Amino acid sequence: MVDALNTTLSRGQQIVGVFMFGMALGQIPSGLASDRFGRLPTIYTGMGIFVAAAVVAAVANDMELLLAARFVQGIGAASAIVISRAVVRDIATGKDAARLMSLMTMIFTAAPVIAPSIGALLVAQWNWRAPFVAIAACGFALLFGIRSNLTETHTPNASEHPLRQLVSSFREYFSHRQSIFGLLLLVLPPAGYMSIIAVSAALTIEIYDFTITQYGVIFACAGLSILAGSTANRWLVMRFDMMQLIKFGVALIFASSAQLVVVAWLDSAPFWWVWSCVCLYMFTIAILMPNTTVLALDPLPKIAGVASSILGTSQNIVGASGAILGALIYDGSVRNAVIIMASTGMLTGGIFLLRPIIAPGPLLHHQDALVRD
Repeated sequence: MVDALNTTLSRGQQIVGVFMFGMALGQIPSGLASDRFGRLPTIYTGMGIFVAAAVVAAVANDMELLLAARFVQGIGAASAIVISRAVVRDIATGKDAARLMSLMTMIFTAAPVIAPSIGALLVAQWNWRAPFVAIAACGFALLFGIRSNLTETHTPNASEHPLRQLVSSFREYFSHRQSIFGLLLLVLPPAGYMSIIAVSAALTIEIYDFTITQYGVIFACAGLSILAGSTANRWLVMRFDMMQLIKFGVALIFASSAQLVVVAWLDSAPFWWVWSCVCLYMFTIAILMPNTTVLALDPLPKIAGVASSILGTSQNIVGASGAILGALIYDGSVRNAVIIMASTGMLTGGIFLLRPIIAPGPLLHHQDALVRD
């Protein structure tokens, strides 16, 4: 791509960053629009923008146009992330919502792990435009799937001025201590796993002398850990209380991070120890994130769109910050490769211990607010 568009490698690498930036910026407007006009009109608009921008990216002959298309594509993609969570809140709560969120978490967290491998195969088989063509095709398929399978799950409410409605929705969100507690538990772990994604190739190849082929297999273990955690969570949510599962997830992420703190202090460790801690962290993500998402959304049935966008925007910003900071501080040492993941897990454990202060009292579930049983 760099050669074809006569640009620099650093400029070319921005196609990921500008997409994530667009996705972060697009979530609040998508959430508000879905509360005002309904889930379906918003998802159709967002996915239409996503597909159109993907087509532009696939045919772009200028780097500036390609980056602009990727930014717009991120804005369109934001609607899918926000509305998928909002729809789950519309139709389910408690254990049922946690099972659905678990499946979504597996997809959301596994995609960044799996997608680069698929993209590399497409480029190797055809050329650098092939991934963008594939993305556009997937967008069309998703639009067809939405039209065939999804029905409206929310009664639109556009009685207020949009800005006033947004402000009141934010006020409503942050008036619920349970939602604040869920948000705090939710935003830190992505910084940890995104920091490892950013430096994983250097960690395995540069420090531990594995080959590129071996790196692919090693990184697949992290993806399988997410799958295993999601599968386990879908079984556990039907047998244990939500707070019990959150406590279990926090205990696991704390155990993983505490070991990484020791690794960082030693600045040296066998690779099996380091990567087993990473895989345990990824396994925990698939248990902790769906349950904390449900915890945060359960008190907010009427503003599920904006509430979902608050969660998503916060995760994107913190996750991207973790990836950027991880790349910036990496200096070829094991310590700096794992320190962000170690810190975020320890902080998550600390936040959970502060629950009596942040969110005292019983959990709120609004079964009567569901669209259907």
